[in-house]
Amino acid sequence: MTRFYKRLIAGSTLLGALLMASSAFAQARDAATLDRDKWIALAAGLGLGLAAFGGALGQGRAAASALEAISRNPDAQPKLFTTMIIGLALIESLVIYSLLISLLLYFKL
Repeated sequence: MTRFYKRLIAGSTLLGALLMASSAFAQARDAATLDRDKWIALAAGLGLGLAAFGGALGQGRAAASALEAISRNPDAQPKLFTTMIIGLALIESLVIYSLLISLLLYFKL
């Protein structure tokens, strides 16, 4: 992907966010309070989805790197395996933390 397309995507995302924010702030107070609930639900769902996606990518890369290192140096397997398991547990704890935040947002409705 070229630099131009990256900047085009970033610019269009920024423009879209700015356009959505201006229409959200232009609403009356009563409409804003009624509209709040659907945005909280959307934020909870998107937050959890992004966290699960990022956690899956991180776990996949950690496991692939550990297996590659073990295949290059089989004598280091116990040390690498223990470190990999601790790293996977920490990655999973971040996803569980995101689940907790999403549930708190969802039940705030």
